[in-house]
Amino acid sequence: MNTLGRSGVEVSPLSFGAAGIGNLFTEVSDEDAYAAVEAAWDAGIRYFDTAPHYGLGLSEYRLGEVLRNHPRDAYTLSTKVGRLLEPTFEDRDDLANGFAVSAAHHRVWDFSAYGVRRSLEESLRRLGLERVDIVYLHDPDDHAEQAFREAYPELEDMRSEGLVGAIGVGMNQAEMLTRFVRDTDVDVVLCAGRYTLLDQRALAELLPAAVERGVSVVIGGAFNSGLLADPRAGATYNYATTPAELLDRALLLKAIAERHGTSLRAAALAFCAAHPAVASVLVGARSAAEVRDCAEQFADRVPPAFWQELREAKLLPADAPVPAREPS
Repeated sequence: MNTLGRSGVEVSPLSFGAAGIGNLFTEVSDEDAYAAVEAAWDAGIRYFDTAPHYGLGLSEYRLGEVLRNHPRDAYTLSTKVGRLLEPTFEDRDDLANGFAVSAAHHRVWDFSAYGVRRSLEESLRRLGLERVDIVYLHDPDDHAEQAFREAYPELEDMRSEGLVGAIGVGMNQAEMLTRFVRDTDVDVVLCAGRYTLLDQRALAELLPAAVERGVSVVIGGAFNSGLLADPRAGATYNYATTPAELLDRALLLKAIAERHGTSLRAAALAFCAAHPAVASVLVGARSAAEVRDCAEQFADRVPPAFWQELREAKLLPADAPVPAREPS
């Protein structure tokens, strides 16, 4: 287990991202969703991340349904604030926002102090739990002023009151996360998709700043939404159509990995975990089989010769840390 910053909150090196069980893009049955969470538990995963955004609360409902069967002090749970769910009377689905659910609610951006408190209270009701351990500001990209002026101070107050153990920010970019690391007292930032085998933007400033300030980093999107899990025609990159040059690069990485007796999935996870700022690698899964595969790949030890070949081919920055151990 790794501790987040100075908070004392612990996370497992591999963590479970619950967007998939919120019906991300396609429906997942209750049974498959519950089985995925239980498989994560059986694999030793003890950090679970969710958000109101994921399936308009469905992810929180489903995750809480399973976690309530386990001792509360045995796991770490995070959710996010910044989007309130308001009832709607429209007969439509939520696929425009990426989730295969009925749009019984719509999202309202709110990074006010009141909105932060209300969002957490509503998340706890959906989860059926008395507390979460970590609260992230979720995607404040277009709401920076209010996020820094109102939402972040409210998180600080909630931490000092003991309502949460750790506070942070979760985004799909590195630049604003770097500002939070440098200018606030966050314990952790969740950086999705910006530190992978295909995109190392977080390496320039965010990760060094996190090391300097003692802030932990959770890395999400290690597979860039699918391309690094299974590079093929039709695979998605950051939830969109993959550009041809990136598909070619991913296929090359896969070929090199297989030549060294490992898999691209194992290499993608190992790369994210190797940086000293990284406390946990967050993987999204929608079935027990996907969870078990991720756990097996994460446990694999990628040969040093693989990383050496990537550097010689200039497929990795020279200053990007890589695992040093031989395969077990």
